[in-house]
Amino acid sequence: MAGQVVISAVAGAGFEIIFGDFLKIVVKAQRHNSQFKPSLKRLEEMLKDMAPNIKRIESFNRELDQPKQLERLKGLMTKGNDLVNKCSKIHKYNCLMRPIYNKKLLKLEKDIRDHISRVLQLQVVADTKESLHTQNSTLVAVKGVSSGVRQLNDQFEKLSMTLSNGGRVDSSKSYSNTILSGVCSPPLLKVDPVGLEIPLSDLEIKLLNDPQHIVLSAPGGCGKTTLATALCQQGSVKDKFKSNIFFVNVPKQRNLMIIVKMIFQHKEIESPDFQSEADAANHLERLFMQIGPDPILLVLDDVWPVSESILDVLMFRIENYKILVTSRYEFQSFGSTYQLKTLNLADAMTLFQKLAFPLDQQSYTPDQQILEKMVKCCRGFPLVISVVGKSLCRKSAAEWRKRLRECSKAVSILSDYEKILDCLRSSVEALNDNVAAKECFMDLGSFPEDQRIPATTLIDMWAELYNLDEDDTIANLHKLSEMNLIEILVTRKDANEDDGSYNEHFVTQHDLLRELAIRESNSENIECRKRVLLEIIENKIPEWLMEQDQLSISAKLLSISTDENFSSSWSTMQAPEVEVLLLNFQTEKFSLPEFIERMDKLRVLVLHNYGFVPSEMSNFPLLGSLSNLKRIRLEKVSIPSLFLTSMKWRKLEKMSLVMCNIHEAFNKSTNNISDAFPKIVDLTIDYCNDLEELPTGFCDLVLLRKLSITNCHKLSALPEDMGNLLDLEVLRLNSCIELTELPATIGRLRKLQILDISECLSVTKLPEQIGQLHDLRKLYMIDCSSCELPSSVENLFHLKEVIGDQETAMSWNRFKPRLPSLTIKVHKENNLNWLG
Repeated sequence: MAGQVVISAVAGAGFEIIFGDFLKIVVKAQRHNSQFKPSLKRLEEMLKDMAPNIKRIESFNRELDQPKQLERLKGLMTKGNDLVNKCSKIHKYNCLMRPIYNKKLLKLEKDIRDHISRVLQLQVVADTKESLHTQNSTLVAVKGVSSGVRQLNDQFEKLSMTLSNGGRVDSSKSYSNTILSGVCSPPLLKVDPVGLEIPLSDLEIKLLNDPQHIVLSAPGGCGKTTLATALCQQGSVKDKFKSNIFFVNVPKQRNLMIIVKMIFQHKEIESPDFQSEADAANHLERLFMQIGPDPILLVLDDVWPVSESILDVLMFRIENYKILVTSRYEFQSFGSTYQLKTLNLADAMTLFQKLAFPLDQQSYTPDQQILEKMVKCCRGFPLVISVVGKSLCRKSAAEWRKRLRECSKAVSILSDYEKILDCLRSSVEALNDNVAAKECFMDLGSFPEDQRIPATTLIDMWAELYNLDEDDTIANLHKLSEMNLIEILVTRKDANEDDGSYNEHFVTQHDLLRELAIRESNSENIECRKRVLLEIIENKIPEWLMEQDQLSISAKLLSISTDENFSSSWSTMQAPEVEVLLLNFQTEKFSLPEFIERMDKLRVLVLHNYGFVPSEMSNFPLLGSLSNLKRIRLEKVSIPSLFLTSMKWRKLEKMSLVMCNIHEAFNKSTNNISDAFPKIVDLTIDYCNDLEELPTGFCDLVLLRKLSITNCHKLSALPEDMGNLLDLEVLRLNSCIELTELPATIGRLRKLQILDISECLSVTKLPEQIGQLHDLRKLYMIDCSSCELPSSVENLFHLKEVIGDQETAMSWNRFKPRLPSLTIKVHKENNLNWLG
């Protein structure tokens, strides 16, 4: 590639030569890439520190006849070269790939460290065996090697940090983060595909042998996505397509450019700024041609007729390229159709009985005739069977008879689609003994199709709408999950609900269940609805809104979802009773509706941008009129400086800023943040990559009880007066990879119970004052193996749990005799592939 320095990794090249070339590459990159200069300088110094050992390492390898060990080290140096070159090409206004590369480089660091350690250990073993009379000198060598390994560990810790954060890029133009990695991976198969064995075999043969693209067609709820997911897990399919299986959901509002961007992100390649859908298609075709001739499988899940043009554009003439479409429609001109049928009675009975009569529970069992009638009412649809079966688990005989009457009536008088929804509705009606849970289910129709719903958003909504606390909210979610009405996803393996933190919890829902919630919500006249759900596609305002000049609604919840073409042209609306407002949008510029300023009862505001870059907001000062606002969540929004300078949030208690550009608001304001937020008790800042330091007066937010600043990769220091937050109970700082230390005043946080510094890779020691946190109950230190523990930790008498990696656990083991209540848990690596 033009202008790229290439390492001398040719066959037979010595390790010393390769190492020297790598050092030259780093030096040259440092001269020509000012944005990376500090990190590259550190990398250069580390390599120079290592240089005296290089000849010894190569000499060891020849004497021990271990060519594979050295070849592996050569390969890792070559990989390091590629990473430096890629960092050098990142535009200063684009932070798209940095968090992704951080994870890759951490793996590189571990590999290099392990292999160098192994080579040095082999030398010690060889020297020991050579002669017993040299034992004393060998022991000296062992000591030196051990010290050298520890030094190398430290150096490679800095190496990973240098490479992953060398580019001090500006995130104001483009945005991505770790949660987008693996975005097109096939989802995990979470259910037993009862009755799908034959279709799975048929589809597998068809995929591997039929040259045509395939449409897997069936009505909603038949198991199309489950079958496609199972297909991607088949050994023959994985063997053929390997890492080139792309699983993309295609809801009604998703255009081609979004799909292509997702695929580029999945391949960890910086996505260009597409000028049109045709331009996006051309870039994708070139990407797939580069991937070829390796086979490629593109799964497009849940495609609607409005997206048929996307299918036509994606039919590239590339060898070994297959598309599998799942849809309620056939698209006969696209390719070969496979019709998935509903389950036969035997399979339907098997699935129903597994859900209604779990082996470990005592449940009423109806006679065979009632059971068979109930199963027949489900019409062979796996979704309906799973929901109805689960809802009847442990129910009385009277409830069984009642439900059978309801479902039989629906089957006899309604269309197929309505029959399905009414069977599902009967299961929702079973929640009548838990009115709050039923209302919570209905609220889930307020979110865009096929999007994951943050549990914290639901907590905020339901706390104000139904006076539920966090535990009640999560209990209702689990209730809905138990009935198969939703699915709860937890994206961090060590996430523990006992902590009261649900930032890693998300909710998904089948589109048929979402449609049921919407149908039920829209069953009343617009003026009388509890919740008004407004969807604007291509600037087409619904007729019921256009027909009235001054529409007045009495709903407490208003949800407005717009697509990427929305022009921010709002109709006039009076919504004086609205307590929760959800604005779901996708555009790079978004104007808040003027009717917001008349929402005197608004207590929860959620602005969720589902696009790819933070949206610039206009009419932002309107929010200053919301005198009763208690909770606000902003996701992927560029927050203006007036957020702190001229707006007062007198009653705001909770604020969540996720994937936002906040530098303008936080670092350019001279106002004291405590003046703007006098009552805030819960603050979350997550994946805000341009956060470099906390704003003036941050530690004057003395009412704060929960503070979560996570995945903010530029934050390097906390305020020295952190100890002023005397009411703080929970402090989460995980994955702030440039944070170098905790302030000494942290010892004054006497109410602190939970502290999380996992993946704070630059924190090399805890302050001595950590031992003053006498109320600390739980400490997360995952990937903190280089963090030194002070002796004062033996004073943490109430510490119940330390969760860390293997090395961190070993560091804590020596204090365990003096902390008898302490449990040390070794954490396994997170599964980051959760957006599949």
